[in-house]
Amino acid sequence: MEAVLAHLRRLIERGDYPVGAKLPSEASLSREFEVSRSVIREALRGLQALGMTESKTGKGTFVTAAGPAENPTFGPYSARDLIEVRRHVEIPVAGYAALRRDQDHLDLLGHLVERMDAETDNTAWVALDSLFHITIAQASGNPVFGKVIEEIRDALARQSAFLNQLGDRRRQSNVEHRAIVAAIESGSEEDAVEAMTAHLTHVEATLTSIVNGDQ
Repeated sequence: MEAVLAHLRRLIERGDYPVGAKLPSEASLSREFEVSRSVIREALRGLQALGMTESKTGKGTFVTAAGPAENPTFGPYSARDLIEVRRHVEIPVAGYAALRRDQDHLDLLGHLVERMDAETDNTAWVALDSLFHITIAQASGNPVFGKVIEEIRDALARQSAFLNQLGDRRRQSNVEHRAIVAAIESGSEEDAVEAMTAHLTHVEATLTSIVNGDQ
């Protein structure tokens, strides 16, 4: 998928498919690249998230920009929207979770990081990732935080899948998740805030790297 997306991105950036042009059909691209249509579909979703194409139902995929947008979109929210909200919500939430968590929360978080370490399917991993962040919000003892994370859950899942596919984030995320759990388990608000801050900083850096074409 990464190779297909990178190739299509280069074609668009050098003008082989100018703005307004229609990309070949999924079936045609599948034959050209000798991959399944599901791979092509994921690559096209990646281009759309980058702001380079638009999919029109029944008509196909059209080029909308000669380069990636500085602010990719994931469902109804942009990457900037998500980063800003996560920094103002998930960082203090991690601190509250360290102070208020109970053993059930710790057991579930420990179970989730174990499953994420062992999981090889990207879709399943993304679902576990969403549950991980919701569990931390619930551990904060404030139900409003959980509602906020639930509201952006789908967008977070789309962003997570995007980062894993194009930024190879999954393995490093597992390491960062374990650091967050360890900090929450220790009961240190400061350590939990620091661990979540580091996690979101790496997420933002990977997004920037993808947009800049470094990945």
